[in-house]
Amino acid sequence: ASYTDSSDDEVSPREKQQTNSKGSSNFCVKNIKQAEFGRREIEIAEQDMSALISLRKRAQGEKPLAGAKIVGCTHITAQTAVLIETLCALGAQCRWSACNIYSTQNEVAAALAEAGVAVFAWKGESEDDFWWCIDRCVNMDGWQANMILDDGGDLTHWVYKKYPNVFKKIRGIVEESVTGVHRLYQLSKAGKLCVPAMNVNDSVTKQKFDNLYCCRESILDGLKRTTDVMFGGKQVVVCGYGEVGKGCCAALKALGAIVYITEIDPICALQACMDGFRVVKLNEVIRQVDVVITCTGNKNVVTREHLDRMKNSCIVCNMGHSNTEIDVTSLRTPELTWERVRSQVDHVIWPDGKRVVLLAEGRLLNLSCSTVPTFVLSITATTQALALIELYNAPEGRYKQDVYLLPKKMDEYVASLHLPSFDAHLTELTDDQAKYLGLNKNGPFKPNYY
Repeated sequence: ASYTDSSDDEVSPREKQQTNSKGSSNFCVKNIKQAEFGRREIEIAEQDMSALISLRKRAQGEKPLAGAKIVGCTHITAQTAVLIETLCALGAQCRWSACNIYSTQNEVAAALAEAGVAVFAWKGESEDDFWWCIDRCVNMDGWQANMILDDGGDLTHWVYKKYPNVFKKIRGIVEESVTGVHRLYQLSKAGKLCVPAMNVNDSVTKQKFDNLYCCRESILDGLKRTTDVMFGGKQVVVCGYGEVGKGCCAALKALGAIVYITEIDPICALQACMDGFRVVKLNEVIRQVDVVITCTGNKNVVTREHLDRMKNSCIVCNMGHSNTEIDVTSLRTPELTWERVRSQVDHVIWPDGKRVVLLAEGRLLNLSCSTVPTFVLSITATTQALALIELYNAPEGRYKQDVYLLPKKMDEYVASLHLPSFDAHLTELTDDQAKYLGLNKNGPFKPNYY
């Protein structure tokens, strides 16, 4: 039932013997011969990631990650490839797997493998493949990771479960997503977090840019590419009004959709009301809506009962990191028929003929079904790179076995690197103004809790 952009009888990448032009076979990708095409994709992405390239050039001589052995589990796209190659340029050795079975760009993975990165990922992995790829990154004789870059917490979970001794050498974890950060805080609360961790998701440069602006543009891209739906007049319910939900709702409203919100948090619910949206319970509107979008980071937000009550041709998709928000497992029963109508689009058919249009099998819509804006990912990638540099080089004792936010000074530095793209010019405080506000003229300008 999974789309692999190939015939079902094609040999799995795990069974292929491939080598790059240097004779290395320390990777597993779909087709190493796609490397040249992938290199062009990476070079195009670099043009819109000038801040990350600027950081690479500034720090390349110092090699602040010399000796770092980073094991990573993120989406593998042209944009993340620019990040991975930046980390390598700053002195790190990297081994990488994908955090989503559908989001890998095969040609980009091939380009990374050709460049010497130990990458284990391809689009359309099975669940078994997914964990096998993570295991290959962690479990290698003669190579011991000392940093983790995670997106969703699966890599961290696997190390805790299978290789807890690895944490004796780990200096820190950098986590990008809401889902992964939640798992880190659970570990911390239980007293089981044994290394410092940096919460990149809640840094200003991730939360208020990637989560909001990236989703505002990519939600429409993913829906249009898969369904050709017209949004004007359509009734849409968005589950969750965090930064991702806000971005989705703004885009849908701008195209004339009638948008409802479900929320558990009274503060977010009040924001939705004052932004002009109706806050409802899902049961109140499930029979009438044309599109259901989840972005909560939770589980079983859309249940089988909800799916049973949806009208014919209702579109269901997820913008959260994990595939747990929609209860897709409950749809794999004998009385329901699955029909693949195009890549990443399934019609689930009820006995009475009703169809529900399920996108990407409930996984992350934008990266599974389309692409995302390169520029905004440059902001996140630069933040991740600085977080890795900070944790790796921090003197012993600066960070305890807990979850931390990136220092505001670094957040502001990331933002400043991206301002030249807009020909933006900052106003400088006078000495008198700085004294009046109680600030350093050069920042940070925001308190840590901002």
